[in-house]
Amino acid sequence: MTDHINLEIVTPEKIVARESAQIVMAPGINGEFGVLHGHTPFLTTLKVGILHYKDIKGTERFVFINGGFAEALPDKVTILTESAERRRDIDLNRAKQAFNRAQDRLNNQKENIDYTRAKASMLRAIHRIKIAESKSL
Repeated sequence: MTDHINLEIVTPEKIVARESAQIVMAPGINGEFGVLHGHTPFLTTLKVGILHYKDIKGTERFVFINGGFAEALPDKVTILTESAERRRDIDLNRAKQAFNRAQDRLNNQKENIDYTRAKASMLRAIHRIKIAESKSL
């Protein structure tokens, strides 16, 4: 019997990750959840945030996910998301620019500003920046 779980992170454009993990932690809509080998099957909605997992060598890995769905099975976790980026793929300057644009929109008092969209953009940028800048992540 193996003690790992297969992780697959999929966007409409590509497979971002497909590897074995000791544990997978994801930002569920009702809070962060963890999945180990042998987990009870379930399906849940994900919020924008940071998915992290420990690979079979024990190295912590971090991936930005833009919401979506997670399916946990006893031997596999599948993440379906609109977009996802591994730490090495995050463009820190681009994320900071996105944050600044969103902040400017939120601070702007014009009536034609889509505040919901600006807040969502800011949240995505914050998570990307957090992953890219953190030494512990």
